[in-house]
This record gives sequence, C-alpha cells and structure tokens, in this order.
Amino acid sequence: MDGTLKIRLREGGLLIGTLISLPNPEAAEICAEAGFDWLFLDWEHGLLDVKSLQAILQAVGGKCPCVIRVPENEAIWIQKALDSGADGVIIPHVNNAGDAQKAARSAKYPPEGVRSIGVARAQGYGPNIRGSVERDNQRTVLIVQAEHIEAVREIDKILDVPGVDAVFIGPFDLSASMNKPGLISDDDVVTAIGRVRKAGQEKGIPVGIFAPDVRAAKKAAEEGFALICVGTDAMTLATAMRGIVQDLKS
Repeated sequence: MDGTLKIRLREGGLLIGTLISLPNPEAAEICAEAGFDWLFLDWEHGLLDVKSLQAILQAVGGKCPCVIRVPENEAIWIQKALDSGADGVIIPHVNNAGDAQKAARSAKYPPEGVRSIGVARAQGYGPNIRGSVERDNQRTVLIVQAEHIEAVREIDKILDVPGVDAVFIGPFDLSASMNKPGLISDDDVVTAIGRVRKAGQEKGIPVGIFAPDVRAAKKAAEEGFALICVGTDAMTLATAMRGIVQDLKS
C-alpha cells in the first residue's frame, strides 16, 4: 500500500475515514476491515501513545492507510509518527505559511527537509534504512489543519507551500477561535469553512473536514469536500450501545 493515499489524493475523489482515539488495535482493525479509505489516528486529543500507535498500525497491517495527528507542529513528534510506519501526518494549528513550511521540512529527509534518520518500524528496524529514505519523501502524506480564523485569512499562502498534500478543517476549534465555540452552523463559521474549501478547490489541493455523523458527512460530500472523517471510534461505540439499551428498554 506504499504511496496509495498520496496517489488517491492527487487523483481526486471522495475518501471516507473515521477517527481512532482509543488505544485498541482490534477496534482499529475492525474499522479498517469495514472498508474505510483511511484512518485518522488522534495522538493530539486521543488516549494514544507511541506504543499503541504502532500496535494499531501493525494490526491494520496495510488494509487501510493510516495518518497520525501529532500533538503539535514539532519535528520530534512528526518524526516519531512517521518512524512508526504511518502513511502520513496531520499537523494541528497551522495558521500561516511559516507553520506549513516548518511541518513540510520536518516530514522530509534531507535535502528536502530536516527529518532525522532513525532505526524503527518504518526502516524495517534497520535493514531498510536506505529504501525508507528514498521512498518516504515521495510517499509520505502531509495534511495541515486549518482550525483558527487566522488560518482562514492566510489559507492561500498556506496552500502554496510545497509539500502540503491536503488541508483539513477543524470546525469546532475554528468556531471557538471566532468566539462562537461549538456553533459550527453559525453563518460566519460556515462562511469561513467555505473560504478554505474554495481556496483548496481553486489550487487543486484536497480539502477535508470532520463530520460528527453520517448526515453531516453526506452534506460535506455534496459540498465538495474530498477527505471526510466521520465520527470517532468512541462516538460510534457510545451511540451504538445507547441505541441497543434504548431499543430494548422501550
């Protein structure tokens, strides 16, 4: 599956994923087997750590591309995520071109960037170091998050940074940055989201967004979003369990 996600992003079309927040490889494997196009492994807000991230990647075993959202835009986190063998990284809080450039350089080996060469799963634990260095600069996906009104204002410059493969909107944080926390259907928030979507479409950069449920995901698809993350493992489990209890008790 090397490079599959990168190629599919370039080709266009709709890619449906879900967010993994629980350190449970079996749950992630079930999601991969369900037919999702990609999995969003949340190291920023989820309960995941380096060990559980790698266990999830091993469980998924190439059945579905996995992209890790790192805790912050720092080389050490990006390097650890990619060394685990992930298909790419999602960088939170990219508010300007400088942030995007920093992320792009951290995700690439020299001479394109400053990624350090490690001996981990991505390098076959040693024997595949040379192949990893040659391959990863071409196959690794870099997704930047636009989740602040400053990012909306700077979106054209952010998307012009070489190495940015996609932009992902965080609607809840975006609404909070506009002093409207959680009001993702507010007219001003919707306008800001539309500004990012339009910029991506004009520049040929796929634009993604988080959708809390299937209804929201269908609406996002109709609006032209290419990379949609539907719910989370925990949300899906909670909704299903409550539904069972309510149906039986009623």
